[in-house]
Amino acid sequence: MAAAGELAGSFQDEVTCSVCLEYFTEPVTIECGHNFCRACITQHCEQWEKGRRPELSCPQCRAQFQKGEFKPNTQLNNIVQMIKELRTKPGKEPKEDLCERHEERLKLFCEEDGEAICWVCEKSRAHKTHTVVPIEEAAQDYKVKLQGALGPLRKELEQALALTSKEEKKTTEWQRKVKNKRETIAGEFNKLHKLLREEEQLLLQRLEEEERETLQRLQENVTKLSRQSSSLQQLITEIEEKCQQTAAELLKDVKSTLTRSQSMKLQEPEAISTELKNVYKISLDMKEMLKRFWVDVTLDPDTAHPELVLSEDRKRVRHGDTRQDLPDNPERFDPCACVLGAEGFPGGRRYWEVQVGDKPDWDLGVCRESVSRKGKVTLSPRNGYWALWLRYGEYKACTSPSTPLPVSVRPSRVGIFLDYEAGEVSFYNVTDRSQLFTFTDTFSGTLRPYFYPGLNAGGKNAAPLIICPVPAQAGGNLCP
Repeated sequence: MAAAGELAGSFQDEVTCSVCLEYFTEPVTIECGHNFCRACITQHCEQWEKGRRPELSCPQCRAQFQKGEFKPNTQLNNIVQMIKELRTKPGKEPKEDLCERHEERLKLFCEEDGEAICWVCEKSRAHKTHTVVPIEEAAQDYKVKLQGALGPLRKELEQALALTSKEEKKTTEWQRKVKNKRETIAGEFNKLHKLLREEEQLLLQRLEEEERETLQRLQENVTKLSRQSSSLQQLITEIEEKCQQTAAELLKDVKSTLTRSQSMKLQEPEAISTELKNVYKISLDMKEMLKRFWVDVTLDPDTAHPELVLSEDRKRVRHGDTRQDLPDNPERFDPCACVLGAEGFPGGRRYWEVQVGDKPDWDLGVCRESVSRKGKVTLSPRNGYWALWLRYGEYKACTSPSTPLPVSVRPSRVGIFLDYEAGEVSFYNVTDRSQLFTFTDTFSGTLRPYFYPGLNAGGKNAAPLIICPVPAQAGGNLCP
């Protein structure tokens, strides 16, 4: 059975006046059988009379009829009322979209106004000159256009999501960098605090020793002066008593008394300075602190690859153009162009600096003395190397995998600090006094400085690595 809304729609042509295009109001039937609103057919007749046309004809079929010859169509009026009620009565069927003005189904679409209209609206003056198409056709056309718009929008969304992901990664990376820098700062200050506490103990110990030594010498002076004062007082008393004696008693041993008085000369005490020694300077600069651990590092020619050229003082190393005729001893690196420091460190703290200048390629660090010198060298703590390198303009810590290092100021000199017992190897950019990286591990056996000057590269990397000399004020008892 047809739904109420569909039933009402099927009768809309039968219940609509062809003159006013609205639902019949007081419908009447004329002689030819067509129906009209009473007001509409009455107005038609009046217009006929004013125009004095020869015949009065039906507005729909043009059949002639006589004025006043129309009868009320009660049955049709009842049907119109029922249809109107069905249009507005809620039911279980889906509610159709109806024109708010005419209560007709919205079956058309006006292109100019961009709105759905009913067939009555189409005949009105507001839409009479507009382009009107069936609503399904318009919907299909605009569906195609909307689907066409989806492609660019999806691309924009994809780009937006990609940018969002990129920004989120940047955020994560930034937070990681901040976290690492925070840990670095905390680690450096902990290290500095530890060194300061040790320096405090050393300086207090030195001050105590200087105090004890100076007080002892001052006390010895006081003791000597007290003895001299006592001897002088005794001699003065003796002479005063002799002056009160009789002539015979006075002259007795008078020459001995005079001789003693003449020889009694005050011995001035040893000059002892009460100025404190200039060894109590307190430094809050990490580099100044590290200077106290500075050691003199030299290169070990027995470990140098045959193509490496060492200076006579064994402080410089560069890659040469030819392979030298050197003994192939087990200690020598080959084929990797490396060399070790001559000094081994089984413990304690050591610091040294290496001038890298503008070299585009180099490695620096420490390694176990037991590392294999033959075959390929893979720098990583697992293989016994704790090193940094510069390759293609990028600085990296030789972890596994390697760790890129953000370097804002290119280091022309690199400081290396080994704290054996703490299990740390720290690298510093001496140029701007910043930390580059710190390895944390557990060391065993002897460690030695490690150097790789990089290949000559046709003269582009011909400059040597230079071990910096120990400053005159560096070193001290802080170095175990």
